[in-house]
Parts: sequence; C-alpha cells; structure tokens
Amino acid sequence: MSRILETINSPADVKKLTIPELSALAEEIRERLIVGVAKTGGHIGPNLGVVELTLAMHFVFDTPVDSFVFDVSHQAYVHKLLTGREKLFHTIRQPNGLNGFMLRTESEHDCYGAGHAGTALSAALGMAVARDLAGGTEHIVALAGDAAFTNGISFEALNNIAAQTRRMIIVLNDNAWSIDKNVGAISEYFHKIVTNTTYNSLHDKAAGLIERIGGKAVRHMARKAEEAAKGLIGPGMLFEEFGLSYFGPIDGHNLPLLIETFKFLKTQNKPVILHAITQKGRGFRPALEKQKKFHGLGPYDAETGETKSAGQKTYSEIFAETLTKLATGNEKVVAITAAMPNGTALDLFRPHHPSRYFDVGIAEEHAVIFAAGMATKGYKPFCAIYSTFLQRAFDPIVHDVCLQNLPVVFCMDRGGLSGDDGPTHHGLFDISYLRGIPNIVHMVPKDEDELADMMYTAMLHEGPSAIRYPRGTGPGVAVKEKPVALEIGKAEVIADGSDVAVFGLGAMLPEAMRLAEMLRLEGFSTAVVNPRFAKPIDKTCVAEFGSRCRLLITLEDHVLAGGFGSAVMETLNELDLHVPVVRVGWPDAFIEHGKVDALRTKYGLTAEAALLKARPHLARMMEQVLAKHF
Repeated sequence: MSRILETINSPADVKKLTIPELSALAEEIRERLIVGVAKTGGHIGPNLGVVELTLAMHFVFDTPVDSFVFDVSHQAYVHKLLTGREKLFHTIRQPNGLNGFMLRTESEHDCYGAGHAGTALSAALGMAVARDLAGGTEHIVALAGDAAFTNGISFEALNNIAAQTRRMIIVLNDNAWSIDKNVGAISEYFHKIVTNTTYNSLHDKAAGLIERIGGKAVRHMARKAEEAAKGLIGPGMLFEEFGLSYFGPIDGHNLPLLIETFKFLKTQNKPVILHAITQKGRGFRPALEKQKKFHGLGPYDAETGETKSAGQKTYSEIFAETLTKLATGNEKVVAITAAMPNGTALDLFRPHHPSRYFDVGIAEEHAVIFAAGMATKGYKPFCAIYSTFLQRAFDPIVHDVCLQNLPVVFCMDRGGLSGDDGPTHHGLFDISYLRGIPNIVHMVPKDEDELADMMYTAMLHEGPSAIRYPRGTGPGVAVKEKPVALEIGKAEVIADGSDVAVFGLGAMLPEAMRLAEMLRLEGFSTAVVNPRFAKPIDKTCVAEFGSRCRLLITLEDHVLAGGFGSAVMETLNELDLHVPVVRVGWPDAFIEHGKVDALRTKYGLTAEAALLKARPHLARMMEQVLAKHF
C-alpha cells in the first residue's frame, strides 16, 4: 500500500516527513516502480538505485527554484513521483503519457531534458553561471551516473567548472554500471577509491565534519557503517586537481547521512562533488541478478522478472550473428561499441572473438576516431552505435573517416522510430546528416537477410559505409548461410509498372507494396522499388521510372528534410526530369514517444495516407487519360 506516497503532491510534502517516514516512503516508491514499470516497460534498474538519493535531494533542496539536472535522465522516475506526477505514473512511456526522460514541457520541476549521457555537468554549469550573472542564490545540483564520466563532454565541463562558478554541487552516482559493466580507466579509478584500504574507515577530518553537522550520534553511525564523507583529500585527487572539493565515498542508500551531507554541501561556496555508492536494481532480486537486462526493458512479471520472448530474432541479433561469422572468416574484422554491448547485441559477438571486441565507454566521438585509427592499419572496424547516438560523432565521421576514405562501417541500430523511448532516441536524421558527406555509402535493408548482405558488402568495400536498421524484429526472413555482395548503388525492382513508381526504403517497403496494390486496384500500373541505397542513389533506376511514369512516391522511416525522397528529387532535377514526387516520411518536428504503428498512422506514414497525399496527382493523371480518349 502506497499510503505515504499517495500524500506526496509536491516536494513540499516530502519535507514534512520524519526520517522513519522517509525510509518507509523509499520502500513504497520501490514497490511502485517495480509494479508500475512491469506494465509499461522502462528503466527500472537505474531508478531503484537512486530512491534514497532523490528523496534526500528533495528533502534538502527546493525545486523548481533549485535545479536538478539528471545524467542520464532515465533515472528521474523517482523525481517524477515526488513532483506531482504520481497519479500519472502508470502512463510513463505510454502514448500521451509521461515521458521516460526529463522533459521541460512536462513539469516545472524538470529544468533540463536529455536522453544522452554526459550532458549534465555542462548544462548545470551553464545554469550556475547564469545564476551568478543574475545575482541569484539558488542551488544547482547535477546527479550524474558514473558511466557519464567516461564521456568526453563531462571532462570538458570539469575543466571549466572551478574557473566559471563559485557554487555548484555534483553528485556522482556510482553503481559500476551504465547498461553493461563500466569499462576503462575512470571506472577503475572509482573502484580504487571505493576499495582503498587506506580509506576504509572514516577519515578523521570527515568525521569532524559529520559530527559538527549532525552530532556525535551521527558520527558514531557513520563510523560504524564506514559510509561517511571520507577521504577529503586522498581518494578524490582527480577532482581536487580540477578545482572541486571531493566528499566521499558514502552510502547512497543511507537517508540520514545523505540528508546531513546535502545540508552541509548547501553551505559550501565552492564547487563540490559528492561520491555516492549505490546499488543498481536495489530492492528487486531479478534486477540485481540481471543488471544488464533490467537497465531498461519492456513489460515483465513483477514477481519473477520474467519477460516474454519476441518469438524471433531482432535486427540487432542478426547483426551480431552475421558479424561473428564475418569475423570468423576475416581476421581483420573488429567490433566497436560505445557502452552498448547489450543494446547493439555485440555481447553475442564478444565470446567468439574477445580480442577483437572493444567497448570504449560512453564516448561516441572517441569510438569513431579509434575505428579510423584501426582502419589505417588494415583492419575493418564495424562501429555499432545507435543512430541517435552517432549524431554526437558527426565531426569525426566527416574529418577522420570520410575525408581519409577509411573503411569504417557504421552499424546504426534504431535507425527510424524508436517508439517508447521518444524523441531523444528516435533515429530519424541519419540519412540527412550522412548523405551530404563525400565518400560514404549509406545502405538500408528491407529485411534480415539483406542486412547480412549489406554487412558483407561493407566488409568488402574499400571506403566508409553506413547501414541503418530498425529497432526490434523485422519481417522474419531467414538469413542464408553465405551472404552475397550487393552492387554499390543498385536498387532492386520488386515489381514493374508504367504509371506510378513507389520507392519503399527499408522498413517502409511493406507499406510501399500495400500502396502499390491499392493503386493497381484503381487501375494504375504500379512499380515497386527497394532502393537499398540512400547514397549513392541508383540514378539509372530513377531515370528509368522518372521517364516512364507520371508519378513517383517515396516512403521512408526518416525525416523528409534531406532524406531519401529529397535525394530522389535532387536526382530528377540533375537529370532534368520533371515528374512529380510525393514524399512520405516524418515531418519537420520532434516526434513524441508512443507505439510505432500509432505514430505512423498519426503522422501519415501509411499506405492509406500516401494514397490520400497522391490523390491530386492521380486525379490529373485520370483526366489526361480521359482527355486522350474523348
């Protein structure tokens, strides 16, 4: 029973509670998270780990006057529950419901929305400097997961914080995980702090601080639990060198200690960092036992944690299995991920070729340049990064890979709409941001087997290439034993026709085929084309149908601005062909979260909507036919 949680309508209600009541509320919140997210899916593991941290922050600070910046904001579910959204929590990640991340338009308590890691410190510093310029007194608190510190942006911010602001609070939420186990020197550094025997008991200086702010009883409790703000100098030297005062590590689940520590940090007129040790998935055994799985997932059984099988392999799994086979036959093939081995399914590749698997942490820019370096030595790097995250590495793609014409393969998972994750994760821009770059080949498969063929084609190609494929499962086409190389820039004609030509790119090919059937039933001879390549576009194919047909229709799971349809129009213009083109794709807007089919219907990415859009052109075609006969 959520008896206390039901009384929380704003952070002001949190401040009225006693410590025992706060502890009871923490357990109610965990139960609410486990049961609620079981129905909707979402980031359950990270949120179970920040319950006490979030409660303590809201007990001590005052949002929306004070600002909380979460990194990444998928760990803001508890914050949402405490800021007037408890009664709407059952709608999280559902159509027209709460967003799975912080969203400025959703609540005045959401000061900054972001779905990519590494942004909190820079954004919080910007807020702090703006406050200083305006003469404000409010507090700026950045709650950043430890994995965010593997991101270069975080270090760019650390380099500036002490020089730019007099007061800012950083909370390092250290649970040793991003989605998979954290990797690299920073992770090792945090681990050494936590396990350093020199600081395994309460530092005398820290003990004195705790006694002054909380009394001898609090000092005794902190010493007994070995979880006070210890090691004010030694363990945090990295942060001290950046000009931040380091406090910790402390137990991120000890509410009394967190509250007293935050009260103390409020008094500091200098940038500070609090290192809190938390347990991802705390309070839910399945999430503790399978931390990778329960970082973020679909609906599950709230008792057992069991999930329903998809019934067939996902595009990600097909990608990983194909890459494993390619690497078996070619010792120069290597796999690179930016902290997403599970999301990209490269965890299936890793056991087969561990020496050729590289997880560089949440550092997409580094991943791309790292891949470029390997390519200069004759290797074939397959860089698996979500379409939405590859945006962060645009300059390295241009400057380091394409300019040097290096054979790096960008495997862009979640190419297209990403459903429940919403606008921060939709991969709707990669054709636009890649096809203007010289040397790159951009491929889009219609099914699982064609994905394997494209990966083989990319392996053989001597320059840079990119492959975008959707989230989840595809049509279920069996993958043949040996992939075949595709002719670069050659489309596949599925059906011929002379009146209308429908180009269905990738996942939109089934809608293109449905549209073609509708047109045939109305008497129009309709061709269907599987373009395969967004760049280079098949000019011969476009020329043929642009000359023969009186209408071209393009369908793509991508924004219209600069997308595949734009490429068709540019090609027609170059060929001096003046056939009309109806383009079907996403509008010039950020698309909200929701179910893919529902959003496609809402925004007109269906055969029915395409037919309606083509009606004026079809009517003119019929008029011309009638005029010839009468």
